[in-house]
Amino acid sequence: MEFQPLVPEFLVSNIAGSLDFYCNVLGFKVAYERPEESFAFLTFEDAQLMMLQDNKSAHSRTGDLEYPRGRGVNFSIQTANLEPIAAALAVSGYPLRIPVRDQWHRQDNVLHGERQLWVMDPDGYLLRFIQPLGIRAVKDS
Repeated sequence: MEFQPLVPEFLVSNIAGSLDFYCNVLGFKVAYERPEESFAFLTFEDAQLMMLQDNKSAHSRTGDLEYPRGRGVNFSIQTANLEPIAAALAVSGYPLRIPVRDQWHRQDNVLHGERQLWVMDPDGYLLRFIQPLGIRAVKDS
C-alpha cells in the first residue's frame, strides 16, 4: 500500500462505533488495524485516515477532548460519486451539517466546481465530501 503524503489521525471515543459509521455508512474500508492498540487505518477511494481510540494518555493528545472534536478544521474528502454517501446517510437517519449543494470556487481566472455534503462524525469531526464538477472560465463583470 502506498501512503498519501498527509494522513490525519483522529482520536476517537469509541473505535467500534467510529468504524461502524465510517465503514458501514460512509463506505470506508479498513486497510489494516491493530486491535491491541484500538487503531485502524482506513481508505476511501484515494483518501486515507487513521483512527485511534482515546485512552487519555495517547501521545498525540494535545489537551482535553470534548464534543465536538476537531474544532476549527474540516476534512475535505474527494469522491467520484456523492450520491451513495448521501443515500446511506439518509437511510441511517444521520443528520447532515450542510445538505448537498453545488459550490464554485475561483482560482485566478477559472472556477472549480464541486458538489458537497457536510457531516459530523460521532465524535464531531467535520467531514466535507466533494464530487468534482469540472472547471469553467470566470465571467467578466
